[in-house]
Amino acid sequence: AELQIAEAVALVNTLQNWTVLDKIIIPTKNPDKKFIFGKGNFQVLTEKIKKMPHVTAVFLNVERISSLTKKELEDAWGVKVFDRYTIVLHIFRCNARTKEAKLQIALAEIPLLRSNLKNEVSQLDQQRGGSRYIMGSGETFMETQNRILKEKELKIRSALEKLRRKRSLLRTQRRKREFPIISVMGYTNCGKTTLIKALTGEAGLQPRDQLFATLDITAHAGYLPSHMAVIYVDTIGFLTDLPHNLVESFSATLEEVAYSDLIVHVRDITHPETVLQKATVLSVLKNLNLPRHLLDSMVEVHNKVDLIEGYKPTEENALAISALHGRGLDELKEEMEKKILTATGKKILTLNINLEGPQLSWLYKEATVQEIEVMPEDGTARVKVIIGNSAFGRYKNLFPNSKIFM
Repeated sequence: AELQIAEAVALVNTLQNWTVLDKIIIPTKNPDKKFIFGKGNFQVLTEKIKKMPHVTAVFLNVERISSLTKKELEDAWGVKVFDRYTIVLHIFRCNARTKEAKLQIALAEIPLLRSNLKNEVSQLDQQRGGSRYIMGSGETFMETQNRILKEKELKIRSALEKLRRKRSLLRTQRRKREFPIISVMGYTNCGKTTLIKALTGEAGLQPRDQLFATLDITAHAGYLPSHMAVIYVDTIGFLTDLPHNLVESFSATLEEVAYSDLIVHVRDITHPETVLQKATVLSVLKNLNLPRHLLDSMVEVHNKVDLIEGYKPTEENALAISALHGRGLDELKEEMEKKILTATGKKILTLNINLEGPQLSWLYKEATVQEIEVMPEDGTARVKVIIGNSAFGRYKNLFPNSKIFM
């Protein structure tokens, strides 16, 4: 409970101009019940709120409360009442940058608008004794509003589908160029963006120490020790009990992960609930129906080890790093390269080429050239390259006389 309340406070602190004035741990009944607390606890809470004139809202750290409960509590306390769903949705709303993230949020808002509508209609009915038909249209107010919401939902889904098709096209182009893709995943605020910044040296990346700082999937180019170019994909962070509709809305964004060549799972090893956080991430990944080989080859990274003296991972194959201070990054890059070569079927070859021909410039364009050893006496060179299967096939067709050393 202590850690749950710490996470709830962190969620509120993520929002600009929101401040936690007080917090309390109280047992709750089933959130679907009209009253979420027992009478005694409800009384304690009501008195506490009434004594604090600066309170403008109450956040109940439960996934969802019914519109009826929300109305009852707001009437009793005279302030706005939020549940986990509305708070997380609001954080998403503040952090959305791209068109796609904004559409995903609009889609996740629909269930909220529906339950608010029920609330409004029941209030209207109490005030005027039964719902009225609108201007002789044969539709009640409720039916009209529901129809408008349904139309809005269909529009959003179709816009998202268009974006998905566009992304699929981009993916095909990326495949043609044979850039390996590494998806960096983990619990929210575990240091994914900091790690990508350290691996790519991309100065424009500004990691923020808050929950859900990254909402959109972003791609960043980097190099592995052999100079092989790779694309690192920064993904949305996970959260325990992330409301179901939100996961559904963002699963399209997470679809990208299924097309990666490797997943790197980053853990904040200093967090007291790091084991639970790992379980949360793994359960979401399993629900994404990812290919088996992706889950099996995943690299687990224990981040922020600079904060724990003499830290050694107990999990087999886990790598200890500090993304902030660059500790352990060389070992991580080597491990990623090993896994990428296995996953993509790329080969490391030495080719004997004629320097007067077009081979060298072709290799620079289509493969990763690592080393060149020139033999000036006969105008040839030995070139060590990393090359994908299809590029290797094209090379053999174009230059059948070239000597190849495995």
